[in-house]
Amino acid sequence: MGDTLTAKRKGELLELSARLGVEFKDLTLLHKALIHSSYANEAKEKNIVHNERLEFLGDAVLELASSTYLYMHFPQMPEGQLTKTRASIVCSSSLAELARTLHLGDYLLLGHGEEMSGGRDRQTNLEDVFEAVIGAIYLDQGWEAAKDYVVCQLMPLFAKVEQGGILKDYKTILQEVVYQEAQQTVSYELVSTSGPDHDKTFTFNVRITGKVMGTGTGRSKKEAEQKAAKEALDKIAPTR
Repeated sequence: MGDTLTAKRKGELLELSARLGVEFKDLTLLHKALIHSSYANEAKEKNIVHNERLEFLGDAVLELASSTYLYMHFPQMPEGQLTKTRASIVCSSSLAELARTLHLGDYLLLGHGEEMSGGRDRQTNLEDVFEAVIGAIYLDQGWEAAKDYVVCQLMPLFAKVEQGGILKDYKTILQEVVYQEAQQTVSYELVSTSGPDHDKTFTFNVRITGKVMGTGTGRSKKEAEQKAAKEALDKIAPTR
């Protein structure tokens, strides 16, 4: 398909741009944001460019826009907390959910294998396409428009920060922070269980690339893991 849009594809892109609330000057940018690498690799045309470069750009726009908002609206929040809060807001699951809300998966161009294996609703694909669309908006509309669009999309999450509720999922936050570094892993191990069956207490360690970085105890495995993740975050996030 390249940069030459069929009438059908142009109609789909206009439909999506209306859903996004963005009137693109150059629809081919939105089109490129929706091309998965599997589609580009399988296509007969050799000049098709997939969305990974736009994803790279959109990731940077998301980070700067969310960082700017947090810095301006939470002046008492220390650097370490800003880092953790941003990580919780722009985490993979949050971005994928935003992509689902916008129905971006419906417009993705996928290779046959990726399509058949459920790639249209795969979290990583949805996260990536959301970032790529933000990159396309930035190139088409400029920084101010892209920043405003990001803030608008993330506003429900910013509101949760204001209510003190966004930082509850410490496991997700820890995963997002740790995976910024290549070849690092996160794992949880049950250390001990005590108490009767109806009133057990669990203790878990969290290991980062094999090293114990946090320990948590709770009435459920989930609670213990969350506490272990929080302890690990308190050690590593302020230094990042």
